[in-house]
Amino acid sequence: MIKFENVIKTYNKSVRAVDDVSFEVKGGEIVGFIGPNGSGKTTTMKLLTGIIRPDSGKITINGFNIRKDPIKAKECIGYIADSPDMFLRLKGTEFLELIADIYHVPDEKRRERVERLAATFGLTEALSSPMMSYSHGMRQKIMVIAALLHDPPVWILDEPMVGLDPRSAFELKQLMREHAKEGNAVFFSTHVLEVAEKLCDRVIIIKNGKMLYSGTLEELEKQNKNASLENIFLELTEK
Repeated sequence: MIKFENVIKTYNKSVRAVDDVSFEVKGGEIVGFIGPNGSGKTTTMKLLTGIIRPDSGKITINGFNIRKDPIKAKECIGYIADSPDMFLRLKGTEFLELIADIYHVPDEKRRERVERLAATFGLTEALSSPMMSYSHGMRQKIMVIAALLHDPPVWILDEPMVGLDPRSAFELKQLMREHAKEGNAVFFSTHVLEVAEKLCDRVIIIKNGKMLYSGTLEELEKQNKNASLENIFLELTEK
């Protein structure tokens, strides 16, 4: 469902934020994207969603080339950005109506999905208020609802748990599991190794734009016997 093939992205003609990276996320998989700050995670997310263009390489979402068929590719994506601070002058309901209109979600389906997701994340009462009045966690929740509103097959989530209370984080992880179980793809970045360990089918570790590892955490631990996952990660990313 996601194919990222030999992608390079350079900033200021010298800094390779993504350095010839290739990976694939298949339907039915939850893949975690792990790396220290400045490793290239957010740049990769923005490349996947078409926010920025690669210097070279090919990116395919659900069979659609993100450069040749950007609209069709983006219609397949549910994206949570690394910052929820946007459209803050809108009320929650106005923002979700805007997103539903962009993705042509039928009226009946949008009402059902908004009601269900708002109840799931404890946001029902806040929807009539301006998003400017929301806490960081509430803004994160409404961005999660917006990303899922058009029921996309591919979820691309940049640090989606940040700012969520424990209950909402639990509900999001349950939704991620259910989405993958239905044959869809989930690709998300995280700093929390425990979350990746419990949730992911595979992980990809990146540092300085280069992919260091792709596989299961179980395989990684087998390759580094008698070492904790935290120590393995630190050893890989601090070399």
